[in-house]
This record gives sequence, C-alpha cells and structure tokens, in this order.
Amino acid sequence: MIHKKLFTLSAIAASVLLAGCADKLVVASHARLTSLDPVTSTAYVTRSHGYMIYDTLFALDENLTPRPQMAESWTSSSDLKTWKFKLRDGLKWHDGNAVTAEDCVASLQRWGQRDGNGQQLFQNIESLTADGDKSFVVVLKEPDISIIQTLAKVSVNVPFMMPKRIAQTDAFTPITEAVGSGPFIYKADKKTADTAVYVRNPDYVPRRNPSSLAAGAKIAKVDVVKWQYFPNQEEAVRKLIDGKVDYVESPSTSLVSLMEGNEDVTVASTDPLGNVAMARFNHQQAPFNNAGVRRAVLMAMQQDAYMSAALGDSRYWRNCYSVFPCGTPLANEAGSEVMKRGDLQAAKQALKDAGYDGTPVVLLNPTDMPVMAAFTKVTADLLQELGMVVQVRDMDWAMLLEQRERRVSVADGGWSMFHTWWNAADLADTSAIAFSGDAKTGWYGWAEDAELEQLRAAAAKATGAQKADLAARIQQRLWDIGAFGVLGQFFEPVAFRADLQGITSPMQFYWGVSREEE
Repeated sequence: MIHKKLFTLSAIAASVLLAGCADKLVVASHARLTSLDPVTSTAYVTRSHGYMIYDTLFALDENLTPRPQMAESWTSSSDLKTWKFKLRDGLKWHDGNAVTAEDCVASLQRWGQRDGNGQQLFQNIESLTADGDKSFVVVLKEPDISIIQTLAKVSVNVPFMMPKRIAQTDAFTPITEAVGSGPFIYKADKKTADTAVYVRNPDYVPRRNPSSLAAGAKIAKVDVVKWQYFPNQEEAVRKLIDGKVDYVESPSTSLVSLMEGNEDVTVASTDPLGNVAMARFNHQQAPFNNAGVRRAVLMAMQQDAYMSAALGDSRYWRNCYSVFPCGTPLANEAGSEVMKRGDLQAAKQALKDAGYDGTPVVLLNPTDMPVMAAFTKVTADLLQELGMVVQVRDMDWAMLLEQRERRVSVADGGWSMFHTWWNAADLADTSAIAFSGDAKTGWYGWAEDAELEQLRAAAAKATGAQKADLAARIQQRLWDIGAFGVLGQFFEPVAFRADLQGITSPMQFYWGVSREEE
C-alpha cells in the first residue's frame, strides 16, 4: 500500500495523550449524517456520530480487552448468573440531568432488540432492573462470563447509553433527538444536511485512565468538530491538500496519486483487517424470495471482477470466500464453492431451473459512493448477462439508507438488492446481525431461516473447537440459502493533514485528535 507514515497501535495510543488543543477540526465524512439513531441504523456514519455524543458502560481497549467506561464497578454471583453494576460519579446528560440506572436499563433494553449480540444476550436475561439511582442488576437464566465483553462491543450496533425518555422510543422507530453524556454535544445545522457540528461538552468528566481505542479518558482536544459531506470525493481531497479539510474518512484509491509527494498530507491504512464487500438480496420480495434464484446469482459472481472495478490496484484488496473475514478466528471455506465458481453458463441453467420468470431486479445504486457504485455496475451487467431484467435506481448513500428500510413490494417503491461493506471486525462472530435468519428482527433483506437461527443460538453458548465447528455450519447454511454475496476483502485508506496527532485504528475517535504543538 501507499503510505507516508506507518502507525502501530502502541504509537497511536501514546499520541492521543499529547497536550494541545486546536480550535476546530474539519472532517470530510464518508457519508451524509441522516440518521441520529445508532440503535436502528448500522450505518458507520451514525456509529461515529454515536461515539461523539454518547458513552458506553464498558469499552474495548487497543488489546480488545473490555474496560469500564461509565461503569465504576461490578460484581457477579458465584454462579455467574447475577451481575450488579454501579455507575461512576459525574455522569450528566447534555440537558443537565444526571445519568441514572433507569436510563441505562432502558438503553440496554432498546439496544437488545436490534443488535445481534444484544438479541442473544437478552434471550438469556431473566430480569434487568434498577437498584437505586446508580446501580442496576442483571439476572441471567444461564451463567455467562462473556457479558462484559458483550457490553463493551465497539462497533455496530454499539450499546450507547441514552436518557430513559429517549431510550423508551420503539426500537424500530429512529430517534430524532441527540442527547448523550459524551465528550461532545451535537449541534444540528439547520441550513444544510451536508454538515454536522459537534462542540466540546464542558461538563464531561473523563476517566483517569489513559485513552486506548474506545476505552479510557475521552479528552476532547478541539473545541469544535465539523463533519462536511462532499458528494464529489475529489473536491474533499483537494480541500485536504489546500488545508481547508483536516481529515478525509474514505478517499477513493483512484485519488491517492493526488496526495503522493505532498509533505502536508498523510495517507495511511489504519485497519489491518479491512472491509468486507457484500451484495445483499431482499429475501421477502420476488425474484429473490426464491433461494434458487439467489444461489444462481452467487454462482456467477467473481470477486476479482468486483474488486478490480471498485479498487483497481491489487494492493488494496484480496479474495476471501469466507463469511467470517479472512484473518479472523472463525474464517473458513465451508460451502464456499458456490462463490468460487464464477460460471456464467452454470448460473444461467441454475436460474432457469429455479423458475426465474422475468421479474425485474431493482438495484439501489449510491452514486456518491464510488466503491459501491462500481459494485452495482458489475452486478447490473452480470444479471443482464444471466438474462434477468434489471432496473438501476440511482440515489445518494443517505437515500439508500432510507430506502433499504422499506419492506414494501417493488411496485410500491421497494427494492431487490443493494451493495454495502462491513468493517471486518463486525462480521467476525456468529452473532453478527448480518447473519440473522429472523425476518422480524434481522438485518435489511430480512432472511428467514429457522435452522440458521438454531445454529446461531447454539454458537452463542459455544467456545473453542465447538464454536469453530458451528461457525462452519452457519456459513454452510448461509451459502445454502443464498443469504448474500461476499465480493472480497478490501483496505481503503484514510488521509489527513500531516500535523494531526491521535489517529486511531481501526476506527477514528475524534475526541483525541489534536495538532502538533508549534
């Protein structure tokens, strides 16, 4: 890869502790912030928004060890079925009210309805109740030593704490009020949807521990963080070069050459596992309510074609035929022959055998996301070669996030298929919501498969070799039902002004970013 500087996690952790505060940080966000709800949305821009304004009970440090965050202390019974948590002093919502145990109970209950890990945890919860203003108690049906690890989940959907009055919102209705207890306060820009502004929270009391990944002291090093969305990525990169933007979250690899040789700009890869590209079918609408049709399409897909079209330079991607990302403990190739074939003629025959009847395939195409737009183009061409009727519906990513929630027929504005990507870490466990087979509470596309859910429930309780065996069986089942297509694993860079300190991996937490002292 092309780098001006290489970063190790240990160096990053040290840099976050540097003193100094710039007045304003301007970030070219990878997407427009349209959803303020990190519980109902799996969009990464919404997750990042959550980390700006909310806090969590526990958080993972750079060694992926869970550390207390809002929690001061916790105890468990000898049988590991009763857990009591106490909140630390100084926690206050942005509206001035104190954080209470009831707030945390309501927040966990709402999160537990939408997140894969949360859903599995709550299947084992007998009761969750407040015990005074600052303590709450979780009583489990079966012992679970991993509950702290679950509550420290670092990426979508993160168990952020919210005020009770907000957390009592229906879990399938997005919240519209952004009140947290974290290091920044959200200030909506009423003039344009292309900016989001965060100001330092003067009442935030950080932990005394050193900052490490999502854990420890969250000390805001700037007074204001402004997210600016640029529909044209080249404009964002040129503003970075000109010093009008400080950080670009997702520059296209095709633009790296514009930044090479510029001493004021650093291009770096901060995530060693990268991202997993995915083609997602709508299981509830024709033609992809037919597993045979879904599998026929998978048979024709070629990862090389998708990755070459979207990323170009082979240094930025690799083939990976596991639903659990390559480089993670559960990665395997059970059933992956269906994705390795890339056989157009066999796929045509399979499509015919499945009874495809000419029903149009509506592809949602985010034109402002070059990588995903390239995926859409490859798929559209491929489906047409298979003899399918294809309609490409152009929109920006923000609109796609809204449209993919629609469970209506194509005739009423519904959809058939869209492309996305996941941070690899978000697919590393069997509890990932993308693997759900529950059409009511699962991820967009709403796969419905009782056998898959039984396997996931068993895997949630398993460890070691048994867990790995169940992961392989889950992967086999996902391929058998044609749940989605895995299009490859890729490593998109980030770019920022060279004088910035506090660049983190694999996610960027802006509370620790500052400029070098002059």
